[in-house]
Amino acid sequence: MRIARRTLLGMALGAAAKPSGAEQMPAVRVGVLRYGTVSWEVDVMRHHALDADAHITVVPVELAAAQAAQVALQAGQVDIIVIDWLWVARQRGAGAGWTLVPFSNAVGALIAPASSPVHDIPDLAAHALGIAGSPLDKSWLIVRAYAKQRYGIDLDAVANTSFGPPPLLAEQMKAGRLDALLTYWPFAAKAEADGARHILDVADAVSALGIGAGVPYIGYTFSQHWAEQNPALIDGFIAASHRSRAILATSDAEWQRVKPMTGASTGAELERLRDWYRRGMPLDWGEPERHAAAQLFELLAKIGGPDLVGPISTVPSGTFWPVTWRAGA
Repeated sequence: MRIARRTLLGMALGAAAKPSGAEQMPAVRVGVLRYGTVSWEVDVMRHHALDADAHITVVPVELAAAQAAQVALQAGQVDIIVIDWLWVARQRGAGAGWTLVPFSNAVGALIAPASSPVHDIPDLAAHALGIAGSPLDKSWLIVRAYAKQRYGIDLDAVANTSFGPPPLLAEQMKAGRLDALLTYWPFAAKAEADGARHILDVADAVSALGIGAGVPYIGYTFSQHWAEQNPALIDGFIAASHRSRAILATSDAEWQRVKPMTGASTGAELERLRDWYRRGMPLDWGEPERHAAAQLFELLAKIGGPDLVGPISTVPSGTFWPVTWRAGA
């Protein structure tokens, strides 16, 4: 709406000029988690002075967990966090003024140990399935809907399910206590690098359910009021973010530089993280992608009900900040 719309891959990658010491630029405080994907992008932004190019100073604020990030945003301790867009929609439906810009289209995957008898969805019957998050996690709801539509299977009834945090479930799978694991993409990437088999990408399940491409599963979230009062800050941040992604999309050397921030213990893990991240970059964002997001929301609202989305059944107006970009444009 305000920002010049250019694709992240088309933005210049040259080193940015450093501002003069006397220049004071407004700060944008971004909540990050240690080893989280947001920290990679913010580090690239700061390392190459892309924030200075946009006449802002990006200040990372390290937080302990996703819940802490929500609290920090709501308390005004940070200006921006990355969070599930369903949370934004539910909050907005309850009258809160949060809005978001897409950060990633990557979501997660169903994986299994190399020796597991599970090779496809029907094999999950009577086997131990770990699920990252809670029974209302969107990946679980999507895979349940996919299994019901394609195979006529109610996974909630036939699989031996357990829920928990991704690191704990990853350890349980390594210990042989799980036959399959539905987890978030960074954990799936590392597990695949260590020999786990890829069974189903959640994004592929979404496509099989007839939902269009380009749904952003998480996004940069901020106050609409703050953004409207500070258009240069949010526009500058979005521009710097796009330039950071352009570097991560094309430079393998940059991935070597940020490796310590990824938590990757091997080169193979780093490569998997890089490839997953790149596949999840939201290259296109506009009306078709917003429509796809609305389709998915309505599906999840039917499955998860008020416990997931509250009293609403459609995406509230304003959930997505009015910005558009197209690859190659």
